[in-house]
Amino acid sequence: MKSTRDRILQTLLKRPHTTINELAEAVGINPISVRHHLTNLQVEGLVAAEEERHGVGRPRLVYLLTEHGMERFPTRYLRLTSRLLDQLKSTMPEPMVSKLFLQMATDMADDYSEQMKGLSMEERLDLAKTLLAEEGFNVEWEKAGEQYRIHEITCPYLQIGQSHPEVCTVDQTLISRMLAVPAEKVQCILSGDAKCTYVVQMENKK
Repeated sequence: MKSTRDRILQTLLKRPHTTINELAEAVGINPISVRHHLTNLQVEGLVAAEEERHGVGRPRLVYLLTEHGMERFPTRYLRLTSRLLDQLKSTMPEPMVSKLFLQMATDMADDYSEQMKGLSMEERLDLAKTLLAEEGFNVEWEKAGEQYRIHEITCPYLQIGQSHPEVCTVDQTLISRMLAVPAEKVQCILSGDAKCTYVVQMENKK
C-alpha cells in the first residue's frame, strides 16, 4: 500500500497545479495533514507552490512537482535518452563522445563564470552547491584537513549513468571549472558507494 506522501506525489503527477483542498479530497485525508506533508515535500525539493489566478479575489496557492520530484517516476524520456546515447556511441568514435560530454559540461560551467569571479574558495563552494542544485544535484561540502570534500547525495543522471557512465564526466567537469581547481572523484554511486564524493585541494596562501 502506498504511503500518504506517495499518494500526494502521484496525484500531483497526474494533476499538477492542485490546491490543498483538492489534494485532501483526492488522497482522503484532511487539509491540515496535507499541508504538513506538502511542507516536508517542499523542504526535500520534490514539490513547489505557485500562486494562480482563479476568478475574482486573491490568487489561490497551487502545488506541482518540481523537476526533482518528476525524477521519482519512471518516464519514457529516460528510455529515449538511453537509446539516443546508444545510437551516438555506435556511430561516433569513443574519444569524440567523451569530448562531446566534456564540451557540454564546459559550456554549462561557462554560463556561471561571471558569478564566480572574485570569490574565495569557500564562497565558490557555496555558490557551486546552489548552482548544482539548479541542475538537479543535492550537494554538501566539508573541509577535511588540507582538502575540501564535495558530496553528491543525489544525482539527476543516476538512471542514465547506470548504462552510460560517461555522463559522470559532466558533474566532475562542472565542479572543476566552477572551482577553478581539479576535482578528484574518490567515491561513486555507480561503484556501490552511498554517494559520489570529489576532493579538491585548498588554495595555497601566498
